[in-house]
Amino acid sequence: QVQLVESGGGSVQAGGSLRLSCVGSGYSQDSYLMAWFRQAPGKGREGVAAINVAGTRTYYADSVKGRFTISRDNAKNTLFLQMNSLKPEDTAMYYCAASSSWILTPDPVRYQYWGQGTQVTVSS
Repeated sequence: QVQLVESGGGSVQAGGSLRLSCVGSGYSQDSYLMAWFRQAPGKGREGVAAINVAGTRTYYADSVKGRFTISRDNAKNTLFLQMNSLKPEDTAMYYCAASSSWILTPDPVRYQYWGQGTQVTVSS
């Protein structure tokens, strides 16, 4: 059974940093495209960043470019999201997801497996 478990969320002040991790089990991560999504209360799920299997191509939402960095360690079945210069509008539940598609995309429909999420709260 595929399982994704996020960690690293918390409460920080604006300008601070957090590093999210997502550990997978029940599958081999080196066969899946991975991504981070977020969802704020009352809003839809937004694709924040995605990374291809080899870790050589990435996608970032315009709202996080230059501040967030996605990376992966396939040997440890782990996905990371380094978040710097955090803003109050980054406050949301953050989810990691895995896709068997080869298309680097922020479309949540293309992702088959999801974690339970980790909360990030940024205060001004």
